[in-house]
Amino acid sequence: MKTVCILLLLSISLQAQEWTPLYNGENLDGWEHVGPGNFIIEDGILKSQGGMGLLWFTGQKFSNVTLRVVYKGADKNNAGVFIRIPEKPTEAWMPVHKGYEVQIDDREDEWHKTGVLYSLTKAKASPGKPGEWNTMEITLKGDRTIVHVNGVLVTDFTEGDTVPKKTLEYEPDRGPRPEIGYIGIQNHGDKDVIEFKEVSYKKIEDK
Repeated sequence: MKTVCILLLLSISLQAQEWTPLYNGENLDGWEHVGPGNFIIEDGILKSQGGMGLLWFTGQKFSNVTLRVVYKGADKNNAGVFIRIPEKPTEAWMPVHKGYEVQIDDREDEWHKTGVLYSLTKAKASPGKPGEWNTMEITLKGDRTIVHVNGVLVTDFTEGDTVPKKTLEYEPDRGPRPEIGYIGIQNHGDKDVIEFKEVSYKKIEDK
């Protein structure tokens, strides 16, 4: 029995090591902020303040990975995870129109709520847990983007899939995004506070 327990603990440990943290829980080393507002750190938790701005990871572009973001507050506030940003952002709107925003906001309609590519895809489910920590996993596999929230599939989109026409000025421009790009998290506005305690990734097999 002792041997079985040891092997189980080793297996769990190895699985945990598959995830590489991008936010270290202490400071913003490796990150840069553009646009209004900012992020603060309280007891190891990232909290959005003001906006609209973007905190983006400067170290590398990402492709063929799964991103894991653990957040809280989407039942009352608004933010997003940006993916497939083609070049280093110098302001907050280029990523909106040239990358994708994976929305964090449980209050909106099916085209603008948590887990969708904002205004481009329709939510397959609404698995957010109000007042609790939620886990979003975004898989970037070639030109395919898959989003699970709390283990439930919300989005499965491949470049070329039909999307609705742009109807509002602040919605993203339509058109293809790159297979590899920078990632970031959004601080949306003065009344929006979303907390983040993990941003990490693990590699997946090439397409």
